Amino acid sequence: MAFLDRLSDLLSGNRLNVRKRFELLRKAISGTMSKFYMARDRRTGQIVGLKVLDREKTAAFMARFAGLNKPTEGEIAVQFDHPRIVKTFEHGLTTEGEQYLVMEFLEGKGMNSLLIAQDELLDGRQARFIRQLAEAVAAVHDKGFLHRDICPRNLLLTGDGESLKLIDFGLTVPATKLFMQPGNRTGTPNYMAPELVHRFATDRRLDIFSFGVTAYEICTFALPWRRGVTGMAAMTHDQPPDDIREYRPKINPVLARAIHDCIEPNRDKRCGSMEEFLQIIRNVEQIDR
Repeated sequence: MAFLDRLSDLLSGNRLNVRKRFELLRKAISGTMSKFYMARDRRTGQIVGLKVLDREKTAAFMARFAGLNKPTEGEIAVQFDHPRIVKTFEHGLTTEGEQYLVMEFLEGKGMNSLLIAQDELLDGRQARFIRQLAEAVAAVHDKGFLHRDICPRNLLLTGDGESLKLIDFGLTVPATKLFMQPGNRTGTPNYMAPELVHRFATDRRLDIFSFGVTAYEICTFALPWRRGVTGMAAMTHDQPPDDIREYRPKINPVLARAIHDCIEPNRDKRCGSMEEFLQIIRNVEQIDR
């Protein structure tokens, strides 16, 4: 049977026949550029996450980097082997010409849903999750990439609710000059750095800004600026943010200052690295003093 499977793969050009290889148990998420399934690998019996990218939307995104030899999402994702980043096992093309990724399936809740519900699962764990997210972003930067979409929607908790993992490398690019040129404005608007909103050149500090907005929201259930503005031109991320102590007066002052350093509109005054942030909060165990 294994021989027949390998022969079938060769005849299909090593492209994945999704229905043959996997039993699709349920559709977990439908994103703007992909579909995500909980699936059982018929070969191993393992429960995995199967992400299938929309062919046309993915091609339109990749066209922004024509001539730059941008790695695919799968080529980027398989490079990470870190406890705070979802593990990708394999990637390739389906028989329909769609990109796919096979990854660990996480049964836990998404951070965005926890924040919307102001879920008590966050109580007493905020500092831990902020530290774990900082570790994940640091790992992305250490590998030489910009994630470009750090936000609660791209954070999942493991089933026990104790560990956070960063997901979705669909907008990720190498942290090199060619990929940090002005003009490529992609991401989630409420978490975008001012330089990204205004289509200026970028660097890893754009992820640090998005991380800071996310950390602020984990602490307060609010954003540092007005939510849901219409149109990029109306965004006010280049203005001073609301003081986090207005929402959480008893917040640990070290943590408060570190978060504000990350959401500094002027990137030359912004926290310069995730390692720097982690060093500042090294002794912070609880969100409140």
